[in-house]
Amino acid sequence: MAVGLEPVKIYGNAGSGNCLKVKWTADMLGLPYTWHEVDSLNGETRTAAYLAKFPMGQVPGVEFADGRRLAQSNAIMRYLARGSALLPEDPFLAAQMDEWLFWEQYSHEPYIAVCRSQMVYRGISREDREPWRVERGEAALDVMERHLTGRDWLAGEGMTVADIALLAYSRVAHEGGFDLASRPALRAWVARGETQLNLALAA
Repeated sequence: MAVGLEPVKIYGNAGSGNCLKVKWTADMLGLPYTWHEVDSLNGETRTAAYLAKFPMGQVPGVEFADGRRLAQSNAIMRYLARGSALLPEDPFLAAQMDEWLFWEQYSHEPYIAVCRSQMVYRGISREDREPWRVERGEAALDVMERHLTGRDWLAGEGMTVADIALLAYSRVAHEGGFDLASRPALRAWVARGETQLNLALAA
């Protein structure tokens, strides 16, 4: 477990995978926190009060007991997990973990998560998704399938914050119109991650 952290406030939206990553990391490590639900879909992240805390105007954000604040999900996860098994001690494995974290935000989340958001929150049909976004989402899932074939986790022999980060939207990819049926390694990895985090199976 990461040490030296007092209870934190997590500002997030329970429907957001980026916010759930932070919650799951804290839960996995047994870190004390309070959850503050933010209605980002209805502009709560753009209020003067929220922007005074988090000028980027996004969720998640965390506020520590000493008044310091941090935004951006993967940065928060890395900070919370310091000193724990979720961050590899080996420098190269840690760099591989970061490689996946950067890739997640650039080559996975903008396609898998956005397609999901459009279908779940905007009512767009599977057939009406943006073809270029679907193509890149399918390619991202294929990258993960190839990498996870023959291994349990993304970087090293155990779960890291990279697995938590990519699990958030991969486990609900079907809600964005993506089918994992032909990706057995990816499905097995999702199941392992859900077991580790004690998550209910995705519907």
